[in-house]
Amino acid sequence: MPIDLWPPLSLIRGTLGRGGDLAPAGEGAATLAEPAAIPARQSDETLLLPLTELARRREAVAQRAFPARWAPGRLVSVLHEGRLLGVLLDKCLHGTLWRGWMAASEADWASAYDVLLEPGDEPFEPMFGLIQTWNVLTLERTPQLCARVLGEVSATRLAAIRAVHDEWAVQQPLAIEPEPGRIALRTAGGVFSVLSGTPLGVADPRADYQSLYLEAAARLATPLQATPKPGSLSVAAPAGEGWWSRVKAWFGADRVVRPALALLALVVVVQNATLMRPGAGDDEVRFRSVQGPVTSAAPAELSLRWKAGVGMDDANALLRSAGAELVGGPDAEGRWRLRFLADAAQGRAMLAGSPLVESVGPP
Repeated sequence: MPIDLWPPLSLIRGTLGRGGDLAPAGEGAATLAEPAAIPARQSDETLLLPLTELARRREAVAQRAFPARWAPGRLVSVLHEGRLLGVLLDKCLHGTLWRGWMAASEADWASAYDVLLEPGDEPFEPMFGLIQTWNVLTLERTPQLCARVLGEVSATRLAAIRAVHDEWAVQQPLAIEPEPGRIALRTAGGVFSVLSGTPLGVADPRADYQSLYLEAAARLATPLQATPKPGSLSVAAPAGEGWWSRVKAWFGADRVVRPALALLALVVVVQNATLMRPGAGDDEVRFRSVQGPVTSAAPAELSLRWKAGVGMDDANALLRSAGAELVGGPDAEGRWRLRFLADAAQGRAMLAGSPLVESVGPP
């Protein structure tokens, strides 16, 4: 059964300057003709809200008036071959040469290694709200690009995007069924929560979409002319490297000292409530693992305080053994919020008896 993703691939080809490539017969034609068949009143009502929202978001970007300086985490539009393309900046390699990822707008075509920006990332240009972590490029800042800064993600969100990129770099298998057009929340790097699509399947139409954007990135990219200093690139961590080391790499890839609060935001990124449908539970907007049962009971929550000097590797190992995960904190008294994914009573007893834990109790 054919899968209809919006916009059609033929329209994307034209947008990227590949309109000369012949699309399959009839592709896009029926879609372009469909609005004429919609009654005028229904068409107006259907378009009013999206256009109003688009205007609001672009007005918010204009009012924010981002400075023109490039920096890690900034979303820029560049002019290339008469077309505006989006790039999320990751790191300055040297001089005016930057590394980043292509940014687009076609959420229907998202894969598991695309990250959709969320309401908490606003303001940003809606045309570039899909970050393609599988589409890396180097870009030299030149006047010819007519570049403008149209958004900026936080240190935590940039670290999350780097984590997804690292998963792509090692082709980490994900326990998610391929399903083009499906968007939901998933965990990246065992730490961050991101909004993404699903892995590509056999004869997946998203493969052609990715080829188009890889070609666009290749035309835009600047060849790497000098070898950067060791450690200057964010790369996938070796298999045996610890969780805390990987997290530090995701946050520190730009060699900028971040506020301590950003480093403490290792726990799941809090999602904006507008992503949820009214009355929908958290499980309804998350990808479910292909394996394992789905539980409907709400996880039990507790607060926990570690003893002084406890390392994050040891803390993470204990949490895994107890079937728990961190969901917030620490507060002013050093207490973290956690929830249990399995037997809460047994997990609490394990934590209470551990020499690493100062106290555990109600939140």
